[in-house]
Amino acid sequence: MSGAALAVVVVVVFLLALYLLQRYGDLRRQQRMVLLGTLLSWYLCFLIVFILPLDVSTYSKKTVVDRYAHHYSSKGVLATVPLYVCYSIPKVCEEPWSYIPDGILPVLWRVVYWTSQFLTWLLLPFMQSYARSGSFSRVGKIKTALIENAIYYGTYLLIFISLLVYVAAHPQWRELQTIGITAANTWGLFLLVLLLGYGLVEIPRSYWLSSSHGYLLAKTYFKVAKMATEKASAEENLADVMEEVAGVHGSVRYNHCLRKCVDTIITKCPTEYQEEMGRNVESSCGEQNALPTKRGLIKLHKKVISAVQRHSQTQVQWSILLDQAFHLEDVAESQSSPVRHFNHSFPSVRHHSWIYRFIFTPTVEWYWECVFRQGFYRLLAVLLCLLSATVVWSECTFFSTHPILSLFAVFVQMAEKQHNYICIEMACFVSILFLCVCVYSTVFRIRVFNYYYLVPHHQTDAYSLQFSGMLFCRLTPPLCLNFLGLIHMDSIMGSMRVLYFISDGFYIYYPMLVLLLCFATFYSLGSRCLNLLGFHQYITDDHLTSDLVDEGRELIRRERRIKQKAEDGENRRWVRNGYSIKSYILQFSLKPRNSMCWPTGSTGLC
Repeated sequence: MSGAALAVVVVVVFLLALYLLQRYGDLRRQQRMVLLGTLLSWYLCFLIVFILPLDVSTYSKKTVVDRYAHHYSSKGVLATVPLYVCYSIPKVCEEPWSYIPDGILPVLWRVVYWTSQFLTWLLLPFMQSYARSGSFSRVGKIKTALIENAIYYGTYLLIFISLLVYVAAHPQWRELQTIGITAANTWGLFLLVLLLGYGLVEIPRSYWLSSSHGYLLAKTYFKVAKMATEKASAEENLADVMEEVAGVHGSVRYNHCLRKCVDTIITKCPTEYQEEMGRNVESSCGEQNALPTKRGLIKLHKKVISAVQRHSQTQVQWSILLDQAFHLEDVAESQSSPVRHFNHSFPSVRHHSWIYRFIFTPTVEWYWECVFRQGFYRLLAVLLCLLSATVVWSECTFFSTHPILSLFAVFVQMAEKQHNYICIEMACFVSILFLCVCVYSTVFRIRVFNYYYLVPHHQTDAYSLQFSGMLFCRLTPPLCLNFLGLIHMDSIMGSMRVLYFISDGFYIYYPMLVLLLCFATFYSLGSRCLNLLGFHQYITDDHLTSDLVDEGRELIRRERRIKQKAEDGENRRWVRNGYSIKSYILQFSLKPRNSMCWPTGSTGLC
């Protein structure tokens, strides 16, 4: 199966990246270059993570053969040492099922690494500014992107010149490429430890707390109260921007040179506002407003795109939160019900495939929600907690090679001694997958002043998609390098041995900071600080949290009444329509067989 595992991984990882892009991005409306750049950055980062266990097993096999060859050569067996080893101990030379031929992985690593670095440091920042630009032509968007990135690229130029001076002053360090890799990995490791310290605690704790329906319901009420405020703010902001667009629409006539720009802006507005502007344009023909400038229209275009996107996001998130709250309330009612049958308050809004409905019947759903879910989530939380403890211990002790204290290195070397390469791959895959979940899930949860955050259900804007791609490309290489350090195989991807104060200081001691970050996350110090600054976070022992939970509960009651009235009205309408059709069919069936008349009123229609 030489190379077959690599081909399978390449295809599976591509499908995974495409699925995530389809979930968070809008494949039909967003620009093709934005989607392509995001897909490529996510794909390359995930590919590094999935291929690394295969590389570790291949490297382990070569290491074992070389170790035995060195042992036999020291005894005087100098000719054809590898063949002698394979003949004496056949198990040593057995190739792993996922063995990758020599020469493939080095080329693959170079292509993947340098492509991801090109994306994160050069292309994606430019594409971010291009996507956010309000210009009406491609040339204008490119010009805006170059101007906005002038400081960004200027900083890179300054760092590059500093590195040139540094290398010129130290003749023993001539490898400028290695220094650049070291600088990028150092920056990524700095950010990696911060995200990892949060994820190692928050992920197990979130599963443990999610086992309680009461906690989930209270937190959902809290989110509903916050989202109601954000939704009202987004609607108000959209209304203000649309009022400004309406003013421009009335002031710029159809024969004006800027009219094409105004029409482009109007096409980005919601349909109801476009119709309202079309109705009101005649009534405002007599009004003469100041004509806007081209620069003003560009700024307005940018504001319209941002306001419409923000309004759409809040509407979708509001709908999702309502469905979650209704479902959790239904769970609470089902737990106290003697009937082992799950009842939904609004079954008409649940659209699932027939396979889902066939397997996940109301009885099965009742047992899952009311019996098995709590135990399953708590067991999963305990397993994740053990993994987190293993990571923290290994991060604090991986510098010790004699004796070996890192648990990940112990597991890998035990499997290597038994020539169990499948066990090596599984241990590496589970370990690095857990690290990636801790880091990447934190990236997906980051929310910076509504400026950047990832929203599912195709609601993530182009800027946030590309920003996530940049973070992934910057975090994945140091994440893999850190993992290889935990198992004492960091020579696979190279190490930071160029600058001694980094290799012997920062690289070893900085990961120990993850222990302090875990304690800070455990006691919610970051959430409490954000709460004091006015960014409300869910803290169980806070009075403001209790007030927001009560407010969210009242909002859900109001929305439930509104939705129930709409549901009842729809049911009555269906009943009336069904009764009318049934009466028509009954009257028609009572007619004689030779009559071809359809009863309409008292006369009938023949």
